[in-house]
Amino acid sequence: MKIDPGAIGLQSEDRYVDVERGQLRLFAKAVRESDPIYSDVEAARAAGYPDIPAPPTFAFSLSNLAPPKIGAPDDLIPDLRKTLHGEQSFEYRKMIFAGDRILIKTRVSDVYEKSGGALQFLVQDSEYYNQHGELCAVARSSSVMVNA
Repeated sequence: MKIDPGAIGLQSEDRYVDVERGQLRLFAKAVRESDPIYSDVEAARAAGYPDIPAPPTFAFSLSNLAPPKIGAPDDLIPDLRKTLHGEQSFEYRKMIFAGDRILIKTRVSDVYEKSGGALQFLVQDSEYYNQHGELCAVARSSSVMVNA
């Protein structure tokens, strides 16, 4: 079974996540971020931020907190037992802070094969907007299904 190339262009429904201080503190601890701006409100404000900022790559966690119902990898990839996380990249436009409400939009941007079809790739692009409609981050994620 293969990933259907007809999935290219499939857009998820809009998903929303409220960014909470506790989420940011736990994420910072998990990635061993020791800068107090990522865990202490007063340190963040002293550094000029309105609240605790999200550490780099936190946007990936937001996607996990609000997985898509339309276009989820679980629905598009025929055999998750043969699937690996291939690649993840982020482009940051505006910082995310505790108290933000983030809108996530995900689209299937590509489905392609390598090695004569032994490897099949699903590429998804996600955009993260804050409650003011400002684009905060763009992420690209690739999943690889092994058809050997």
